[in-house]
Amino acid sequence: MTLITSSKNDLIKTLRKLTRKKNREEQQRYLLEGVHLVREALNAQQPITMILATEDFQVAAWLPNDVPTYWLKPEVAHTLSATVTTQGIFAVLPLPEAKLPQTFTGSWLLLDGVQDPGNIGTMVRTSDAAGLTGVVLGEGSADLFSAKVLRSMQGSHFHIPIYQGDLADWVTELKAAQVPVYGSELNPAAVDFHQIPAQPNFALIMGNEGNGMQAELLAQTDQNLYIPIQGRAESLNVAIAAGILLFQLKN
Repeated sequence: MTLITSSKNDLIKTLRKLTRKKNREEQQRYLLEGVHLVREALNAQQPITMILATEDFQVAAWLPNDVPTYWLKPEVAHTLSATVTTQGIFAVLPLPEAKLPQTFTGSWLLLDGVQDPGNIGTMVRTSDAAGLTGVVLGEGSADLFSAKVLRSMQGSHFHIPIYQGDLADWVTELKAAQVPVYGSELNPAAVDFHQIPAQPNFALIMGNEGNGMQAELLAQTDQNLYIPIQGRAESLNVAIAAGILLFQLKN
């Protein structure tokens, strides 16, 4: 049994660097924290390279025997944690290989500069629940592998493909595959989302929380949609709006 008793341990110092996107990219791996997320990764047969946990987890029958495991003193787990109160278990996984899908048909959610980790996580989970083909994070969106986004996704990134890239390029590929692309903005040319029937192939773009979609992307869409508001609220949260639109559009 390997027991790490000091936060100055070289492995712990190296893993703590994974809180930053730059270091995640340099090391080509990310850190997952919490019982639910680690179990989700195991259930999804993800390529976990190591597990780190406090000694209490030695009695956890669900921990695998074929993954290197390091035991931590509680104070060491605390220094590795991104939360105020840690559950005391972590997993290290390789960053997935960046590649484009073999086909662009299907149902897609594209996120244009969405910056709030909670919104991204909620929309990924909603896409997972709706049975979408995939999600694409455009430039300016929060990093997919930050601790806050990972917690918010609750493991849905193991169930649905998630890509990162230039949304203008994605729209070009989607249109070439005859997939209709819908934007989300309230303007004179937009239509009530109820007018759009459910369909197997579509892409929906949701924009930045404060500024909405980029004008360049709005100009590329086949149709822009809006959700009529019956009450006095000025607008809807972007994740709530995405959920309404996705379940209307998805066949």
